[in-house]
Amino acid sequence: MGSLYKDEQDDWITVCLKYLLFVFNFLFWMGGGVVMGVGIWTLVDKGEYLSLLASSTFAVSAYILILAGGLVMVTGFLGCCAVIREQRSCLSTYFSCLLLIFLIELVAGVLAYVYYQALSEELKQHLSKTMTENYAQPGKDSITQSVDRLQQDFKCCGSNNSLDWTHSVYIMSKAAESRLVPDSCCKTITPQCGKRDHPSNIYKVEGGCITKLEQFLADHLLIIGAVGIGVACLQLIGAVLTACFIYLLYKEEEEDFSDV
Repeated sequence: MGSLYKDEQDDWITVCLKYLLFVFNFLFWMGGGVVMGVGIWTLVDKGEYLSLLASSTFAVSAYILILAGGLVMVTGFLGCCAVIREQRSCLSTYFSCLLLIFLIELVAGVLAYVYYQALSEELKQHLSKTMTENYAQPGKDSITQSVDRLQQDFKCCGSNNSLDWTHSVYIMSKAAESRLVPDSCCKTITPQCGKRDHPSNIYKVEGGCITKLEQFLADHLLIIGAVGIGVACLQLIGAVLTACFIYLLYKEEEEDFSDV
């Protein structure tokens, strides 16, 4: 009688765990879509600013999230199939995939956090030099477009302030045609509007574009880090549930074998 009750209890636990895992995998699949979406959003939303950064850590973090998100969606689907079929080999493969994706997302989260700490110093050292030395120079079209959009999007002028442009290669050249700042500094862009640097005509923002870009990137990095680490923790729960389910299936197989 006690043995029969124990068998029924084990069967009940197995069924509950099975459906719990199925629901988890559905949520996991949706989470993969969110992770991938955050990675794509990070690259698409003002992604041209990446050419203004000295390192590629920011972009790498986003690409890792896209990769992890894709793997999560595929793994979530396979996990549902493995749970339905109740095959230990499939569940073991699913468990290994969970651990692999966990490590990938953890790396993305750590990279985002580490880069967040060094972001301010990198911008101070690199952005000013990029803007003054590479703007409107031959072969630097992507940087020129990025700087123009940066100044228009964030309503700023110069890395620290509009006076930074005084020392730029472009402003000191004949190509500037006596401009004091690039036309993208103007509140309303008109041909050669950069010849007048009065506050009524150009953006005079305290802290310049460095402050604006730093805040923008910091916000994105925090989201990358939070999503990466959050989903990674969710995967740990899934890995534990999967391990328990595999153990119960193993016990059932042993009992069936002993009965034979």
